[in-house]
Amino acid sequence: MKRVGLVGWRGMVGSVLIQRMLQEGDFNFFETRFFSTSNAGDKVPEKIKFKGSLILADAFDESALADCDVILTCQGSEYSRKMFPILRSKGWSGFWIDASREFRMEEETTIVLDPLNRSSIDSAIKTGRKIFCGGNCTVSCLLMAIHGLVKNKLVECVSSTTYQAASGGGAKHMKELLTQTGKIYKRVDSLLSQDNSHILDIDSKVLDTQKNFSANETHCFKVPLAGSLIPWIDQDRNDGWSLEEWKGDVELNKILGSDKKEKVKVDFTCVRVGVMRCHSQSVILKLKQKLDIEDVEKILDEANPWVEVVPNKKADSEQSLSPLYTSGTLKIPIGRVRRMNYDDSCISAFTIGDQLLWGAAEPLRRMLRILADENFPKDA
Repeated sequence: MKRVGLVGWRGMVGSVLIQRMLQEGDFNFFETRFFSTSNAGDKVPEKIKFKGSLILADAFDESALADCDVILTCQGSEYSRKMFPILRSKGWSGFWIDASREFRMEEETTIVLDPLNRSSIDSAIKTGRKIFCGGNCTVSCLLMAIHGLVKNKLVECVSSTTYQAASGGGAKHMKELLTQTGKIYKRVDSLLSQDNSHILDIDSKVLDTQKNFSANETHCFKVPLAGSLIPWIDQDRNDGWSLEEWKGDVELNKILGSDKKEKVKVDFTCVRVGVMRCHSQSVILKLKQKLDIEDVEKILDEANPWVEVVPNKKADSEQSLSPLYTSGTLKIPIGRVRRMNYDDSCISAFTIGDQLLWGAAEPLRRMLRILADENFPKDA
């Protein structure tokens, strides 16, 4: 039975990961050691049932970490950047599973998205590779949605405009959105309760509130998000692309294992919107051959158990193509599938995924289970 060390399990992604592991009975397949960067010596919460020490170990204790066969970390890039080289320099040869982007583009790293690239994962394990990273949340959710098309090598180009939730930035970003929303509501609450209040007066007060948020109230996003949007996510690469958009291109093709000849051409425009959870995407796909829409939907629907093809009807779209429908679930709805007028080899679609699940925790959970359970099915 493998010894697994968990680091960063109290954060947002880590908490979702623990929930999923408990739901799926994953703790039965390995001995677990919980690590903490700030509360070493405390007890692991009683609600977590597992095999192993009940006392939190120090996440910077090199010998305790080195005693693990597998380390799974959701602690972030800074922790990975510091601790992984130290462990390797001391001869530790275990498996490193990482939620952060720190090692994603290293040659020896496999970006994991089982079931989509299970064969690449199995091959990496067989050839002795030891670093496995979760991918960019938007890319992972998109690939789960179009799994059938990329599996059959039908996609030539992808263009995605994303509508990414506040939780993509972290827990503090979610709280900032709620704080801003609450302040706007308080400013106009009395007017909303008056039947004769004029909507333009309300709108004026909303706008005035948005424009006068303090620096503390916009600390995370730097600009107001409540009642607005931000058409830029992550760092400026100084080439017209944000880092988030660049990741969309390079990570998508790395997950697919594309060589230069097979590389899918990818364009992303990434937008932050005032939604708590779930990333939505409006996607244009240029296919290598013209297919009937019914055939496209069939290919999408049969790819994996989680994708749900939503009929291109108003009522179906309103009901099932929303963060409200998708949040907290493994469902990957994709709908509004239709042919583009300007090129009959192009189709348009709209898809949503919970970026804390398929975009973060679930691929990590499945990777850990693959390492710990030799009977973990390839098509589950």
